[in-house]
Amino acid sequence: MDALDLQNTYLDLTTPHVADALIRLGLLLRCAPPDVRPLWDGVHFAGRARPARHYGSVDVFLEALGHAGPGDVLVVDNAGRRDESCVGDLIALEARHAGLSGVVIWGLHRDTPELRAIRLPVHSQGALPAGPQRLDPQEPDALAWARVGEHRVTGDDFVLADDDGVLFLPLDRAADIAAAAAAIRDTEHRQAGLLRLGTSLREQVRFADYLAGRDRNGTTFRQHLRSLGGAIEE
Repeated sequence: MDALDLQNTYLDLTTPHVADALIRLGLLLRCAPPDVRPLWDGVHFAGRARPARHYGSVDVFLEALGHAGPGDVLVVDNAGRRDESCVGDLIALEARHAGLSGVVIWGLHRDTPELRAIRLPVHSQGALPAGPQRLDPQEPDALAWARVGEHRVTGDDFVLADDDGVLFLPLDRAADIAAAAAAIRDTEHRQAGLLRLGTSLREQVRFADYLAGRDRNGTTFRQHLRSLGGAIEE
């Protein structure tokens, strides 16, 4: 799936819908830590991951951007450090110039007003005025993978990010994940519509039947929902 197809396919899918789809498909659920947050509200982007591990200098980002394609997402691994920022306005401008759709940082940023003015979506753990004072040796595979929290991200992954957070997904399953997420989304929209028209959620999911089945044979609520095609939880 190329960059434009990926963006169009995930345009109307939220990270909660996609997270539920991963569980439904039996795929590993990889979320960025919950403190990796967008700099402003209303952010939504998807793109192939372009990983880069930071060693104290922005040259690794410039190198990564030289290999990036339009629509990619720069995934920055600064090991969640709290003593330095690693991305500022110049890298954001360069990333926008390269056609990237966003930046995800396991670490801190700076130049917050400038980043908001640039409007390239950035998720990070927060802001700090101080840049790096170190310069560590760059490892040969610095652009091959990045770690975000407990999860490893490579160029075989893509990123979906919105106000609820960031997901990392296998690129070769993008279409399957999108189809499952769209089915969950549509079911939830129907359920919400019925709620607004006066049909309670308990009525919709036949909750009394679930309770009877639970008491009779230990049926779980998820099993009951799947038998009905419901989509409250996975």
